[in-house]
Amino acid sequence: MLKYRNILVYIDPTQEEQPALQRAIEIAEKEKEIKITLFLSCYDLTYEMTSLSSMEERQAMQSLVIRDNKEWLETLAAPYREQGHTINCQVHWHNRPFQAAIQLILKEGYDLLIKSTHPHPRLSAILFTPTDWNLLRKCPIPLLLVKVKSWPENGNILCAVDCKSIEDPDHHNLNEAILAEANDIAEMVKSNVHVVNAYPSPPMNIMMELPEFDPIHYEDGLKKFHQKTLNDYANKYNIETQNIHLRQGLPEDAISDVAQEIKAELVILGTVGRSGIGLTLLGHTAEQVIDKLDSDLLALKPDGFISPIKLES
Repeated sequence: MLKYRNILVYIDPTQEEQPALQRAIEIAEKEKEIKITLFLSCYDLTYEMTSLSSMEERQAMQSLVIRDNKEWLETLAAPYREQGHTINCQVHWHNRPFQAAIQLILKEGYDLLIKSTHPHPRLSAILFTPTDWNLLRKCPIPLLLVKVKSWPENGNILCAVDCKSIEDPDHHNLNEAILAEANDIAEMVKSNVHVVNAYPSPPMNIMMELPEFDPIHYEDGLKKFHQKTLNDYANKYNIETQNIHLRQGLPEDAISDVAQEIKAELVILGTVGRSGIGLTLLGHTAEQVIDKLDSDLLALKPDGFISPIKLES
């Protein structure tokens, strides 16, 4: 992870513990010369109500809130600074925290955003908040969503790649970025890299409309193509044979099933941005699989991705 030298940590004031900060410190302890910035966005609608106070009074109240939050961030940073870590603090007044974070990223040039997630109280999975989803869709840099526990040595990292689109340069480059990232992290935390891909079942409509269609031959050819492509990726990135997982079915099911089977500590996948009516979408597979994961998630954007969030003038 040598390319991650400037880490932005999204602080959640509703949580007593800050897993995102702890993960950033773990990375900084394994690497050198890493700068960490703690980010917090605050907002109170009552301070914006013009009928209750003048603009000067509202600005004064906002400044007090920002100051108090900045002091709290400084207390979070203090013990780690004593250990020699470089930590800055940023507090912004904004009614959309994800937008404030992305604008800061665009302004300051951070190369990794780390944010904690919320475990669902009744489910084994993670509850992703609207802020999480907006960051996943619109954040222009790698986004690491973390749980409470640390990454253990000899744990498992799962890479989700798309073998059916290798002729598309963007998909192929994103696959390679995912695998390269997994190897970098595995080297840093002494973990094992796994790779997963899914191939589809024979289409029922063709089987019904074309009697001469041979589903067995079709399925066998499709499986061999995906297996060879997956093996080629694995060989290039030195992934052991027993860590290659090819499944038939929907990608979102294959990724979540394998992640549970190998007890993955981290899942790395690509979020393919598509523009439309001012929004950036994750892509169907990523959208479906994220809700099913019970692990840390590292989401990578393809080369050339441009966030719909712009710097305010």
